[in-house]
Amino acid sequence: MKKITAAGIAFLFCIGLFAQKPRARDIGIPFDGTPGKYNAITDVKGVEVGYSTIISGTGKNIRGKGPVRTGVTAILPRGRNNNPVYANWYTLNGNGEMTGTTWVTESGFLEGPVMITNTNSVGVVRDAVLKWYVKTGWYKEDFWYTYPVVAETYDGFLNDIYGFHVKESHAFEALDNAKTGYIQEGNVGGGTGMMCLGFKGGTGTSSRVVKIKDSAYTVGVLVQSNFGGKYNFTIAGVPVGRELKDTMNYEFKAPPSYHPGDGSIIVVVATDAPLLPHQLKRIATRVSLGIGIVGGRGNNGSGDIFIAFSTANPTAFQREDLTKIDELPNDMLDPLFSATVQATEEAIINAMVAAETMEGINGNKAYGLPHKLVMDVLKKYNRLKK
Repeated sequence: MKKITAAGIAFLFCIGLFAQKPRARDIGIPFDGTPGKYNAITDVKGVEVGYSTIISGTGKNIRGKGPVRTGVTAILPRGRNNNPVYANWYTLNGNGEMTGTTWVTESGFLEGPVMITNTNSVGVVRDAVLKWYVKTGWYKEDFWYTYPVVAETYDGFLNDIYGFHVKESHAFEALDNAKTGYIQEGNVGGGTGMMCLGFKGGTGTSSRVVKIKDSAYTVGVLVQSNFGGKYNFTIAGVPVGRELKDTMNYEFKAPPSYHPGDGSIIVVVATDAPLLPHQLKRIATRVSLGIGIVGGRGNNGSGDIFIAFSTANPTAFQREDLTKIDELPNDMLDPLFSATVQATEEAIINAMVAAETMEGINGNKAYGLPHKLVMDVLKKYNRLKK
């Protein structure tokens, strides 16, 4: 099976054969707020992201053989350091899966990476994370237990999802290749086969830097975007989906149970602001507003699940000792709420701008967002960035 790995992409980029794809700001889409250096979740110091991307085959779907359009994404809050972070989660609509969240809520901590893949691969990725812990010596104790956090969205319109092509090795690859700095977007990792708001979707990221009193804090967002109907698709307040309603529509035979807007989105929010778990719950709920701005409605057939964590307070997790922590007052959280909304909005659009047209099983096709036509629409509404 031909496979595009994160290491391979990095190599091609380094030798100049794989140019960096344009992002939403690059083509003139306006956004509020100030992004970090990379405009990515990796602007939060210590956060690393890795991918395994699996693409092979064309034509008729032969179960177990393909075509394959899928992958795995890994987000490590403190890189290779086993040091749990304060966290919490929220669901806008629960037609989806994110494992391990019961203990996240109960304990207040995220104890390892967040993994994202396709709907049918949650189990194998969960088990692989446990084996990766053993392989890497993540836990030093002889006796330990943990509950891996693995989320999913459905790529079965483009991918041979019942062929179960995601293997343990792909989860290892995503974890082992995780890095800071610039990260790829679009048809990569768990987002490879995803569709969004009437066009090709996938993986996207963004960040915001805000100042609270004398301190600057960063909020970073990563999305696996696979949701929403074209009719509601909005960019910068402009009804792009309605303007392009007869342009590049999905090519696939939908089952009777399908409704436009079905799908899912997983959102991971990282921040270096010193927040407690109940405050991170509040951050996670604001993701819904960013999704709503671009046209998400939390449809019945959509799994919209979000998790937020803070890399502050590195000594917070203790088993036997007392500890002291920092905490921002609730009255100071409004800039972080706005940053979460803004970064979520931009991460979704970045995913769509980077995603390229993809043909999958049985000739099913999702078209990449047509940059020129989008710019023409924004210009028509006088919303193009100057």
